[in-house]
Formats: sequence, C-alpha cells, structure tokens
Amino acid sequence: MAEDGEEKLLATVQHIVKTLGRTDTMTEDILKVFSNYDGRLSLDKLYATRAAAAAAAVAAAGGAGAGEHSVPASPPMPPPPAVPPAVAAMPAVTSLERTVRTLDRQISQFVTMDRLIWADSADADAFLEAVDDLIGTVQELDAAGTNRGLLDRADELLSRCMARLEDEFRALIERPDDVAPPAPGGFASDESEEEDYDADDGYGDEPIPIAKPVSDFDVVIDALPPGSVSDVHQIARRMVDAGFGRECAEAYAAARRGFIDESVARLGIRARTIDEVHSLPWEELEFDIARWIPAFKMVFRILIPSERRLCDRVFDGLAPYGDLAFVAAVRTQVLQLISFGDAVSAASRAPERLFRVIDMYEAVRDLLPDLDPVFADPYSAALRAEVSAVCNTLGSSIKGIFMELENLIRRDPARVSVPGGGIHPITRYVMNYLRAACGSRQTLEEVMEGDLGAVGGAAIAVDPDRPTSSLAVHIAWIMDVLHKNLETKSKIYRDPPLASIFLMNNGKYIIHKVNDSELGVLLGDEWMKQMMSRVRRWSLEYQRGAWAKVMSVLQTGGPGIGSLPAKALLQKLRMFNGYLEEICAIQSEWVIADEQLREDVRAAITDSVKSAYMGLISRLKSSPEAAQDLFIKHSPEDVEARIQHLFEGVSKIEVSGGKMLLGETVWSSQIFGLDCTILFHGLH
Repeated sequence: MAEDGEEKLLATVQHIVKTLGRTDTMTEDILKVFSNYDGRLSLDKLYATRAAAAAAAVAAAGGAGAGEHSVPASPPMPPPPAVPPAVAAMPAVTSLERTVRTLDRQISQFVTMDRLIWADSADADAFLEAVDDLIGTVQELDAAGTNRGLLDRADELLSRCMARLEDEFRALIERPDDVAPPAPGGFASDESEEEDYDADDGYGDEPIPIAKPVSDFDVVIDALPPGSVSDVHQIARRMVDAGFGRECAEAYAAARRGFIDESVARLGIRARTIDEVHSLPWEELEFDIARWIPAFKMVFRILIPSERRLCDRVFDGLAPYGDLAFVAAVRTQVLQLISFGDAVSAASRAPERLFRVIDMYEAVRDLLPDLDPVFADPYSAALRAEVSAVCNTLGSSIKGIFMELENLIRRDPARVSVPGGGIHPITRYVMNYLRAACGSRQTLEEVMEGDLGAVGGAAIAVDPDRPTSSLAVHIAWIMDVLHKNLETKSKIYRDPPLASIFLMNNGKYIIHKVNDSELGVLLGDEWMKQMMSRVRRWSLEYQRGAWAKVMSVLQTGGPGIGSLPAKALLQKLRMFNGYLEEICAIQSEWVIADEQLREDVRAAITDSVKSAYMGLISRLKSSPEAAQDLFIKHSPEDVEARIQHLFEGVSKIEVSGGKMLLGETVWSSQIFGLDCTILFHGLH
C-alpha cells in the first residue's frame, strides 16, 4: 500500500514537472526543488521513474502491432496504468547533466560555508577537486556546443565558485594561518622595542610607528609562510584556468596593497601634492627629503623586490597575470615616491638645495641597474621608465641650481664694503660652496654630461687630468662671474690701495681654496697661473699706490752737482715722519688675511722703504749744515717694526647686521642679496 502511494506521488510529481517545465533547464530546477523537499523524491528516483515509464510506453506500443496470424488467445489482461503524457515526453538524462547536478550539490555545500574553506585542508582539497571537474565539464560543454542551457547553468555555477575562491584567496593573503617572521628594517613591528612615532603623519588618529633605517639591503621579506603561498598558488591556478586570471590579479593587488601602504607609512613617508611641496619652508622640505632618501632605498631595494618574489611564486607559470598583479600592487606607492622627486625637482632652485638634490639623484641613479630584473616585463616597464625619468629631472634641477648660483653672484649688489679690505662673504660662500660640491664631483660630471639618467648605465669615468669637461667649464665660468663681481665691489673703496688689498685678499683666498680641493684639477694649471699673476699685480698696485709718496720723499739725489741742500733734506725727513705715521695709522686697520701674503707684502715694503730711509739718514749725518739740527724720530729699526705691525686688522668685523668671523662665515641674505643662509665652520 505504501509502495502504491509512493508510485502515485512520483507520477503526480512528474505530471507537475511536465506542466510547469517549459524548458529542460526549468524541468531540472523543478526536479531539484522536489528532491530537496522530500527524501522520497530524490533525483535518482524521479529520473528512474521517468525512464521506466518511457520504457513501458515503448513496450506497449510494440506489442500492439504483433501476432496478426497467431492463434486467438485468452481474453486480454487489463492494460497497465496509462503513463502520464508528461513522463513519456521528458528527454533522457545525459551523463553531462548528471555531472553538473552532482557538482552543483557538492560545490553548493562549500560556497555556502560561513567559515574559510581552507581552515580545513580536507575541505580545501575536495573543493579544488570539484572545481577542477567543473572547469573540465564547462570546457567539454563549450566544445560540444549542443546544450546551451546546460552550459549556461555550468557557467553560473563556475562564477559562484570563482567568487568564493576569490574570497578565500584574499583571506589567505591578508590573514595567513601562520605568522610570518618579522622583517628587518621595521616592516614588521616588535612590541618589545620602543618605536618612533609621527603624530602628524596624516594617516588618521592612530600614530604610525616609524621604522629605523637599515644599511644592509640584501634582505628579502617573506610576507606569507610557505604553506600559504602554496595554497594561494593553487587557487590562482584554478582561477586562471577558469578564465578569471585578471580578477585574480586584481584580488591579489587589493590584498597586498594594504601591506605595502603601511610599510611605506612606517618609513615616515606622507603623501604631498606638488603645491604642498613648493609651499613648504626649506627646513621642513629638507626634513622630508632626509626621510625620503632612505625610504626610497628601502622600498626599491627590499620591499618591491620582495613583492616581486612573492608575486612570482603565487603566479608561477601563470604569466602574464603575475606581472599584472605585481604592477597593480606596487604602482600607487611607486608613483607617490616618484612624484615627490618630481616636485622637488620643479621647486625653487636656491643654491642651498643643491646637496640634498644631489643626494636624491644619487639614490635614484644607484638603484637603476637593480630595477631591470624587477621591472623586466612589459607591464612594469612603464614604472621603470618613471624612475629613470625622475633621475633625469633631478639631474636637470642640479644644472638649474648651478645656473641660479651664477645669476645670484652676478646680481649681488655692490652696496657694502668689507672694512679693512678683507675677504668678502660672497667669496667665502662661493668657494666653500664649490669646494663642498666637488665632494660629489663624479655625480656632477655625470649630470653636466647629461646622459646617465637617460640610460641608467655605467658611471662616466672622471679623467683627473681633464680640465675641459662640462663641469670644469661650468665652474670656470662661475669663477669668472665671481671675479667680475669682486672687481665691481672693489670700486666702492675710495682709497685705491685699499681696493687693491681687497682684490688681493679675495684672490689669494680663491687660490687657497682651489689648491686645497678638486677645484684645482677642474680649473687646471693655466687658470691657476693666471690667478696668481693677478694677485701679484694687485700687490704691486697696492705698493705703488700706498707708498709712492713715501718713496718720493725719500729720494735725495746723488752727491755733487744737483744734490739737495741740507735744509731740503731735513724737510724730507719731517715729511717722511708724517707720511709714515699717517700710513701706519690708516693701514693698521687694513687686513691681509693670508699669513704668507702678509709677510711677503711687508717684506717688499720694508726692503724698499727701509733702504731709502737709511740713505736719507746717511746723507743728513754726512752734511755739516744738517747735523746740528738733525733729530731722528724713527730709527731704521723703528720703521721696520712699524711696517711689521701693518695689516693685522681686527679679529671681528661687524657688517650691517651680518657678521664675518675669521673662523666661520655667516652669509646673510638680508645683506648680500642671496636668498640663503649658509654657515661654514672651520672653512676659512
């Protein structure tokens, strides 16, 4: 009785299916609904009932047409129950249909889980096996092309699988089962150590710990444990096989981008617009540059190569999706670092910025060759080109700063004279500036030649005996501009001998700085000879201008005809005493900074003045007429001593609010027109 009831129930279900199922897909969906509702209505029973009914109908039709000439038989048995038309009309179930239905049941169990499938390795293996079967089935259906409805259903199931695989993929990357060992350089924090924090970093209320700098860049960050790398590789392979490679690459980039962003934030880097960079005071910008340089090295020598390594392992054999994932993951931070370099390059080209810009240029230049294997694919080649481009712009900025230095020297006004004819602050500034710049001579040679940043190749060889390089020509031009500026400033002095002292002091200082640095190699021996000749000429001009009247008054003429009378000789002596005291009073405040030059000038004056003075004394003593009125106020030794006290100057000279010390120089922009203040200690 129960069996009859079940048969009637099955027949009723088949009738409902026939009535409502207008298409094969709808029929299958309705059968699945009934199978989920009642265990007696399983798909196997429904399909078996449908098949049996169809077979019975075929058998009944065949028996009706047989035995026309046979012996009459006994009265026929009552016919079997009529097969419902709905059952007789349903098509036979193919093996692919059964496969899709089976995979649907299996996969539905996994995609509806409220926990990670990969939390259980057995579930992960079973799910991947079902996905592999589904991918093969979809490919088979697509190749056959005879059952579009079943293919659509399989594709829909495949999309559900891929969505769940993507969630698992991201979860395994963002929250791996095992904790990776902390990375050197501060990418992984250590709670036991004190960290530096930047309270105003722009990343929100929570302070970002600032990583400590490292010097060893031969480090690889394993952001995921080996087991997790293997798991995400298996998922990536299925997604690529299913035609979801681009979605997989985007999921990887989205999952890794947070780690990369936080790593850069830990290096103390904050995003700034070009306008913000240009409006920053130099002190703040210099601080940002000081953070940018080690951060740039850390990112491009450790973080990005480690990311490339991880990406290559996850997408092993799945090109080009690994390249796409890598570029999408690192692009934002790479462009942020590059944009800061571009902004600094386009900012003010005040001379004091040269050394920081050189540091930035060298940081970029030195890593360009190491980027080739990291950015070797076509997708990341554009990022490699961006890094090379910022190297070029920084090099152009260095050239521009040198040009601006020329302009500032040329425009520096001749308004205030240096008391005592001492070394002008602009001379100290320019020479110490160039001397410090030549500490990066190799870099400056490369920049002035103008071809390193474009190719990122080997450094240009510096010829120590080549004073005709682009850098040498440029520095020689700066020296010429400085010389003309000093000659203009010398005209401020009303006393021509003091103007000669001023030029002599500055010229000797220039020679000293050139001899004591790479400037001597760049400018060459010929330039040096010309400069020394100028100093000698200025020294002679001083001696003639300052002591001409003294030497004139000491001329006594020879004995005999034409010799001066005793009275005239006595007058000359009195005039000499007055001139000597006047000169010594005035020139005691003058200064010759170079000790050797000071001694040489004193010796030259002593030789000429003392010998002439001794001649005058000798003539007076030999004259009977003059001997009785002779009063020698200064002995020859006294004259020599007075000369030896000349050019001592003062130890400190105040200049209209700025100050020039013999041991250190402060060049104030308010006084000398240059928009910078640079202090050189011990470079006098």
